[in-house]
Amino acid sequence: MNTTADTLKLLGRIRIIAIADAVLLVVLIGCAIAGSGAVHVLGPIHGVGFLALLYLCGQGAVEERWGWWFPAIVLATAGPPGSFIGDVRIRRELPAVP
Repeated sequence: MNTTADTLKLLGRIRIIAIADAVLLVVLIGCAIAGSGAVHVLGPIHGVGFLALLYLCGQGAVEERWGWWFPAIVLATAGPPGSFIGDVRIRRELPAVP
């Protein structure tokens, strides 16, 4: 049974990972522009965050909490932007939790 509280909990996890991955992505891009060797460390970490976002969004789709559009938009936007878009859209559609 998919409750609103469980959906919000899953969205909370997605939001935390998306924020961390977005910050990491900005640092990664900065390091790439600066020609820093840190890219070789930060790149795989960003990749793990991206895969975690895809997994959690896919898990929600499998559980029929939302449609497959959510993992698709995460994939198309390389992670955080699609996660934020999906999070906002789904939270708007959820009934209020007492």
